[in-house]
Amino acid sequence: MQLYFSSLACSAATRISLYEAGAEAEFIEVDSKTKRTHDGSDYLQVHPLGLVPALRTDNGDVLTENAAILQYLAGALPHAGLAPDDSRGRVRLQQWLSFIGTELHKATFFPLLDATSNEGARSYALEKGTARLAYLEQHLTGREFLLERFSVADAYLATVLGWCVATPIDLKKWPALSAYFARMLARPSVAKAFLEERKLYGAQLERHKPRQ
Repeated sequence: MQLYFSSLACSAATRISLYEAGAEAEFIEVDSKTKRTHDGSDYLQVHPLGLVPALRTDNGDVLTENAAILQYLAGALPHAGLAPDDSRGRVRLQQWLSFIGTELHKATFFPLLDATSNEGARSYALEKGTARLAYLEQHLTGREFLLERFSVADAYLATVLGWCVATPIDLKKWPALSAYFARMLARPSVAKAFLEERKLYGAQLERHKPRQ
């Protein structure tokens, strides 16, 4: 498998899931500004929208969309238990992946992190995001994971919550959610992925520094 990713983007959820499963993959970094890979290749030839992640499977198929890739991995790596085995549990997994992708990733964090967002968009996203984080707080009170055990949904949520440091969102307002994120950060697969991607993000910032 080949994972096309950008550092600290939502593609980190796939990296976490691969590490959790102990699976081998080739990681191909996509510069978020130039849409070029490390060897200069045009990523738009892989995914015309330039979005990450994209996953090239062992049979050559290219998959896009985070939730779809995470569910594919869970199915392709059943030994890791990254998704429930039963149909009801699978529906719950899809529920949380959809919630994270739409209500948090795109509706809340994207406007807060996008440099082109105006203040109205940021204020609206922050207001709506507060209600959604409160919903998560209620769900995670007394729970260790989103489902009965660690799943690809937790990998995605941990990745998204990691973006709080670049926004006005303070997770300390939600004790259960804050404790959940601390547990995720202590998980070896998450810790390893975040450490590596922070280094790569720093290197990308250096590459794009204005020359004196």
